[in-house]
Amino acid sequence: MKSAVKKWTLGVSALAAILTCVNAQARDDALMMPVADVLSEYKDRLDPSVSFYFGEQSYPAPAKKMGEFVSNKKTNAFNKSDEEACKWVMLSALLQMQERALAEGGNAVVDIRSYYKKKEVSSETEYECHAGNIMAGVALIGRVVKLD
Repeated sequence: MKSAVKKWTLGVSALAAILTCVNAQARDDALMMPVADVLSEYKDRLDPSVSFYFGEQSYPAPAKKMGEFVSNKKTNAFNKSDEEACKWVMLSALLQMQERALAEGGNAVVDIRSYYKKKEVSSETEYECHAGNIMAGVALIGRVVKLD
């Protein structure tokens, strides 16, 4: 009986050690990355009929407002630099916002803010990306409008 308890205790100790190592290696770094890099690098992937306005950038008065929408995207960051993973997941979030704008009859997404875990970060030049060992994520919130 003592032998079985001893083995069980050793097993639990080993599992605890493994979980501690896994948690020690877990990463969720909040990075502020330049919006311009994504817009220029992937301009051929974005529909030019939809405009994006970040933070408090000025834009023409909207003819119609369609509502506020959220995009929350994740991507595989394994074997990618944080910069590469963040750009890729930001593109994915922008494409989702673009699709929503077109579906609603809009031609712009304005007042775009980072919205990771529902925490708003507003910037005209940067977006928030969370990078980890295996995943990267970007969440955005913005208003879809029809500009004249």
